[in-house]
Amino acid sequence: MRLSSRPCISTVLSAAVLIPILTGVALAQTGPWPNRPVRFIVPFTAGGANDLLPRIFAERMQNLGQPVVVENRPGAGSNVGTAYVASQPADGHTLLLASVAHVVNFSFFSKLGYDPIKDFAPVTMVATIPFVFTVNSSLGVNTTKEMIAYLKSKPATYGTAGIGSSHHLAAELLRTMTGADLTHIPYKGASGVVPALLANEITFSIASMSTLVPHFKSGRLKALAVSGSERTPLLPDVPTMAESGVLPGYAIDVWFGVLAPAGTPRSIIDRLNGIINGIVRDQEVVRDKFTPVGLSPVGSTPERLLDVMKTDLAKYVKIAKEANIKPE
Repeated sequence: MRLSSRPCISTVLSAAVLIPILTGVALAQTGPWPNRPVRFIVPFTAGGANDLLPRIFAERMQNLGQPVVVENRPGAGSNVGTAYVASQPADGHTLLLASVAHVVNFSFFSKLGYDPIKDFAPVTMVATIPFVFTVNSSLGVNTTKEMIAYLKSKPATYGTAGIGSSHHLAAELLRTMTGADLTHIPYKGASGVVPALLANEITFSIASMSTLVPHFKSGRLKALAVSGSERTPLLPDVPTMAESGVLPGYAIDVWFGVLAPAGTPRSIIDRLNGIINGIVRDQEVVRDKFTPVGLSPVGSTPERLLDVMKTDLAKYVKIAKEANIKPE
């Protein structure tokens, strides 16, 4: 298939704003893609931002003239679904909803079954979300400083969405910086972490805000700090981990992006970029879907997402080495 010439990035991003108002007929006339159902593969179980984002996209992309469906293919810390996408035809009909775990896993698994950079074609970074250092309110701690003192006084457990997840890395960085005696309790996806916190099965978690907000509002769970480099408007009074005074330099920024198999034609990548960026920047989507769960819309060029992936891969390899994490 002959590729169309690469459009100017500014043209792509400007056109993205208009995409949501285009008719299905107009979209269908721009080329042979799609000519069968488009699948978003989520390499985690249902629940959490990993699952929410592709369902928003699927709902808004139904005017493509072909069905857009979401498939959850969890397993091995997201490696099962990710490897599956890497093995699919590079024709734009199979997409991956990836997160920062896509590059984090390089440090946690000795055999991935794919190269997180070379085997994928970036489409766009779609959103970021704060992770929150969270405990059951019954624990009686109110600040990160109090919690670190608690963790240093006795062995504790933390829950994650699985080995190699962003939750895992965030807690391991905490362990490295504090010397606390922590035991990792992996669950089958993010949906298992909140019930464990509510039932006091684990001491704490550093998890996605999307699954925690209702329980902060009810008072059952306590937000001690956010893991990223900035505070979140949804919890304006909750400081960052670094602001606690006991974890200087701590920062885990969690992003989500869309990837296609390596070799996907640039014409399809550019079209997907425009469509998805248009959804991400739709004010109704931001107001009704993103903001309530703490998601911050991004929308980027493919090149920008690739730069972030490469930078984070190097960053987390360094963190894993300092934490003495041995790939499994």
